[in-house]
Amino acid sequence: MDRNRYGDDMSNINDYGREPIIVDIDCFTEANPYFRTALWTGEHLQVTLMSIPAGGDIGLEVHPHLDQFLKIESGYAFVMMGKEKGALNCRQKVSGGYAAIVPAGTWHNIVNIGRTPLKIYSIYAPPQHPFGTVHKTKAEAEEAEGL
Repeated sequence: MDRNRYGDDMSNINDYGREPIIVDIDCFTEANPYFRTALWTGEHLQVTLMSIPAGGDIGLEVHPHLDQFLKIESGYAFVMMGKEKGALNCRQKVSGGYAAIVPAGTWHNIVNIGRTPLKIYSIYAPPQHPFGTVHKTKAEAEEAEGL
């Protein structure tokens, strides 16, 4: 995949899973306008792009059977993690360049504490969302997930 071919036009993005790709992940992450866009879904892992509006969050969640890597590409966030829903003892303010590694079974949330959209890419192993997932908003994501 060529950055110049796709540039900032997210209308050309789809899930390229199960095909090898080389991609400027920074460019795609920054350009993604949606809450969640699956960039690559394979058998054993998935890459999604996220854009969290100012004051928004990912939502408190736990993945019992998968590990997750979240890279803050740009913006300011408050990351919280813990073994129990009511005890998120691992807490830190972060900015672009930081990553959160969330082991399976760990409750977590990321809150945008900045004034601009928080840009994140996430790697799930194994995949969490169906191939081709695009959730334009958090509400759309929650509806699709039955929350």
